[in-house]
This record gives sequence, structure tokens and C-alpha cells, in this order.
Amino acid sequence: MERLSRLFENQYGVGPSSSVLLTGSASARMYYRMVADGVSCIGVIGTDRSENLAFESLACHFRSCGIPVPQVYGMSEDGMAYIQEDLGGEQLFETYMSVRRTGGDMTPVEDLLCRTMAMLPKIQFEGARNLDFNICHPQKEFGRRTVMFDLNYFKYCFLKATGLEFHEMLLQDDFERLADDLVSCGLPCVSQAEPEVPTFMYRDFQARNVMVREGQPYFIDFQGGRRGPIYYDVASFVWHARAAYSEELMQKMLDSYLDAVSVYIEVDRPRFMAGLRIFRLFRLLQVLGAYGFRGWTEHKSNFITSIPSALSALKQLIDEPFERYPYLMAVLREMLTLDMFAQPEQHPGRLEVRVCSFSFKKGVPYDPTGNGGGYVFDCRSIHNPGRYEPYRKLTGRDEPVIRFLEEDGEVFSFLEHVYGVVDPHVETYRDRGFTSLMVSFGCTGGQHRSVYCAEHLAAHLASKYPDIIVRLTHREQE
Repeated sequence: MERLSRLFENQYGVGPSSSVLLTGSASARMYYRMVADGVSCIGVIGTDRSENLAFESLACHFRSCGIPVPQVYGMSEDGMAYIQEDLGGEQLFETYMSVRRTGGDMTPVEDLLCRTMAMLPKIQFEGARNLDFNICHPQKEFGRRTVMFDLNYFKYCFLKATGLEFHEMLLQDDFERLADDLVSCGLPCVSQAEPEVPTFMYRDFQARNVMVREGQPYFIDFQGGRRGPIYYDVASFVWHARAAYSEELMQKMLDSYLDAVSVYIEVDRPRFMAGLRIFRLFRLLQVLGAYGFRGWTEHKSNFITSIPSALSALKQLIDEPFERYPYLMAVLREMLTLDMFAQPEQHPGRLEVRVCSFSFKKGVPYDPTGNGGGYVFDCRSIHNPGRYEPYRKLTGRDEPVIRFLEEDGEVFSFLEHVYGVVDPHVETYRDRGFTSLMVSFGCTGGQHRSVYCAEHLAAHLASKYPDIIVRLTHREQE
């Protein structure tokens, strides 16, 4: 923070009066909005010097090409911190999701999405012109090695985590074929005689990485970009699993892209669509690998709640199988039938109360409905059985821990206060026809006290209000 403050003062002649940590980044980088005397910028503390330098170099190059990206004002001598232009707080993805949730007019935000796709060819073609790809991090080009890394990321972080049995060598054979097909996808030009030109692959091109300022899209988080095929970014944006765009909107975005890219090449549409379909498969496998690692391994609930939409997109894509990868298709079809991915029974019009235990060390649980999370109760004032060796490997569902917590009656008093708050809320929500409420219990490790309290509230609500639905989750216990 001292380095960021010095950079801010060098830029504006005065130190920041406030620095607010911005949430929502999936990476280890930390972003701060720094403000003083009516000026602001974004301060970034990175974890990788080469990545930071790549962002700075690419930002400078893109701005020289007329591509709207933030200006980097200054970087620390060690390359681990820098400040950049503040593009405001309107993120294209969040704007789209907000309008969709509230039932507003979708036309303006859909127009923004299409305009963003129409700007992609400029990044891909003009952004690659005269660019020294050696500055890219961690690789200067999309290649077979990185493809295999991502496919194995899916295998080890998602597929194996499901417990599904499969033949490693047969799957590897299909991975090898898929990798060959991906790296051999050239430009889909009408004339095969057209010379191959380098194109820039953004690699994380999605509406989350587009900021909107004064109605115009600006691009961020391109530090992982490299030389690569044009299909990748199209698949990433249009078939963004969590956004779950309508078929009609996806077609509009795709048409916007194809119209814009025709300025640079004469497109053979059948060739383009064939290559794009392979990259859609690859991107979905990548995404599931990330969701498995960030969600199941790192316990980040927003990634876990994104898994169903990605699986739904995968199911739709492989309804028409890829004949070159028969074993991969068989494994994916079997994976999609696993009980763990079965969707819970829907009860339209009934109140659903989600009760969750969690560890404060890993953050408050994400509310997948977008309603804001409901109640969060802190159980850390209750005597902690986790401090004592006999209970360390047990949870709040085990009899010895239950006896420990109930022995002095402290937990009963705590829960009575919880019931006194939650019960009237449930009754009001039920009577007014609301359909969603979340109640979370946190403690140090999400293992003993929070688990016990979540179990008892869920049982209490299910018994007292048989006309509501109660869903119980112990996040840290999987």
C-alpha cells in the first residue's frame, strides 16, 4: 500500500485520502479504488512481476491502436504494484444480470454486448499488428502444451473429483486428438491462398472483463493474452456459461462479430462454425476445471453455484456428438448423469429457506439468487470444541461434539435468540409470497459450532413450518 500511495502522489501531487479494496476478482491480484480531491485511480498489487509488466506493455500497445483500455499511470520499481485509470464501477456482466433479474428493458444492454463483440476483431487483428509477442505472459502463443495443461486441469480438478471411474489412456488419446485439432485451426478464410496473419487471443474475453463508461465498452484483464486463434475469444464471450444468454442473443452477438471481422478477412462461415464448435467444447472443459478448483478445492461458493449452468451448456453442445473424440463423449455423457448433478425438485411459489454453515476464514456464502444473502450469525462466541484434541476431527453432527456444546446450555440460549429473529421473518416471507431466504452460521473453521447451529435451525424450521422448503448445506464439509 505504501508503494501504491507513492505512485498516487507522483501522479496527482497529493496522497490518497481513501483506498477501498474492490471485491470480485478471481485472481490473487488485489485492486483498490484510491481517491483524493476529486481524482481517483485503481491501484493494483500483483503477485507476478512478469504478469504486471505484460499488462502494462499490452495496455500501452492497445491504446496506440485506438483500443479502449485503461491507461497505466505508473509502476513501482520492483514491478509488483501499479496504478491505472479508473473506468468506474459499471461492469457489463453485472449490468446485464441486473436488468435480466429485474425484468427491465434488455435492448440497451444487449446492444452493448453486440457492440462489444463487434470490437473484438480490432483487438484480434490490429492488436496483433507490430506487437512483440515476447512480452506476453506466461506464454507468447497458444500451443499444444497449454492445451494439454487445460485439459488435464479439467481431468484432475473436476472429472476425478466427481468420483467417476474412467480409462486414463483412452481419455488421453482423445485429449491428444482434440489438442491437435485446436492448434491446427487457422483463419477461416474463403481463399486458402490468403497468407496467415498473426492474431491476438485475449484469453479471458467475457462480459466480466468489460467496463462501461459513458455508454462505451472498455476492456480490462487482458494480461494473459497471447498469439492465438480467433475462435477462442468468440467462444468465451458468446457461450459464457454463467451468463446463459438466450439463443437469439447469442446469434445476434455472433452476427455482430462476423460482420465486423469481414473487414479483415473474407470469412468462410462453414469453416468458421466448425472451428468454433471445437473451441466451445474446449472452453467448457476449461471452465469446469476452474469451477472444480475454485469451488470444490478453494470453497468459493460462487464457482460452485456456476457449475449447473456450465453442465447445461455442455449437455446441449454434445447432444450432437464430436465423432473424433468417442471416449471423451462417453465419459462426459456419463458424468452428466451423476446424482451429484441432479437438479433439486422445484416448488414454484413456496418459500425456500437455505441454511448454511461456513468458515469466516473463507468468506460469507454466496447467495445464488442474487437477493443479498439474508441473515449471517456469528457462532464464535460459543465455547469452541475445536480447541480440544478429542473433537478436532469431528463435526457438529457427531455425538461427542453435540454433548460438549449442550453441556453448559450456552448454545441453547444462542439458538433461542436466532429462532426469535428468523421465525417472524419466515412467517412474513411466507405470507407475502416470497420464495427465497438464506440463513448462514459462521465460525472459525465451519466444522463444529456453525454445523451444530445450522443443523438445529434447519430441523426447527422444517418441523415448525411444514409448508416451506428447507435446504441445508455445510459448505466446508462438502
